[in-house]
This record gives sequence, structure tokens and C-alpha cells, in this order.
Amino acid sequence: MANFVDKIERSNTNPNDPRNREVVYAAWDDPQIGNLATPINASGLVRAYINNLPAYRQNLSPLRRGLEVGLAHGYWLLGPFITFNPLRDTEVGSIAGLLATLGTLLIATLSLSLYAASNPPSPIATVTVPSPPQLLSTSEGWNEYATGFFLGGVGGAVFAYGLVTNIALFQKYLSFVAQ
Repeated sequence: MANFVDKIERSNTNPNDPRNREVVYAAWDDPQIGNLATPINASGLVRAYINNLPAYRQNLSPLRRGLEVGLAHGYWLLGPFITFNPLRDTEVGSIAGLLATLGTLLIATLSLSLYAASNPPSPIATVTVPSPPQLLSTSEGWNEYATGFFLGGVGGAVFAYGLVTNIALFQKYLSFVAQ
């Protein structure tokens, strides 16, 4: 039994033993940065996922980034506005939801434009995103992003509106094809 205990005590001081490595450590071995590398943000899977989002993908213009983000937001914002608006049980409920979605996208675009006017700081490299897009460090880049966001948002909302308002047509088509 003493032999087993001695082996455990020797492994506690062995730097090559993986059980003795730190799990959370300072990024780039510099504690002055204030960024920690954890098993989550430093893992390859999370880094691949985050770096493939349109906000961080390499070689995209700010307009294209905004377009992709706006498409997604316009598409998913329509659902809650159609489902929960006060006119949802009337004939104009879906168009009211579309107008509310467009209004929300306009407010978000104005907010992005105000941020662009505030002299935004340059993006900071982190463990997860080692090379952030530098085109979003200027007011022109953020205004281009806001333009793309609005155009993409309107396109996504109109596409989702077309799908939602024509569900009965799609169901008839699918039942006709299934016969």
C-alpha cells in the first residue's frame, strides 16, 4: 500500500503528467492581457465555429458581413412579430408583423450608424478570434456594415413573410405531388 501512495506523490510533482497541467491559463502566457484561455474558448471546435460566423470570417467586405447577419435577423425576427402582435387574429396580422419587423430592423440599422459615428475602436484579437476583421475599425466600414444589415434584414423578412403567408399553397402543392 505504501508503494501505491509513493507513486501518487511522485506523480504530483511530475510536470509531464497531464493531471498536473493548468486547465485555465493566461492567453499567450501573458497575464497582463486579461484574457484567459479555457477548455471552451481555446478548443478547436469552438474556434472553428466562431471563426466561420460572418462577423469573423476572413476575406469578407463589411457590406457582405452585414448582408449575411441582416438576412438571418430579418428571417427570425418576423416569427415573433407575426405570432404575438395585437392584430394577429385579423386579416392584417401578418402584414402588421412584417411592418413591425421592418421597423425593428430600421432602428437596429440606425443604432449601427450611430455606433459608426462614435469612432469605434479596432477589434481586439482574442484566443478564439486571433485575427479579427480590421475593416470594422473605421466609420466607413461600420456604415457599410449597417447598409448591408438593413438590405439583408429586409430581404430576409420579406422572404420569411412570403413563406408564412403561402403555407396553404405549399401544403396543396405537397398533397398534389404526394398523390
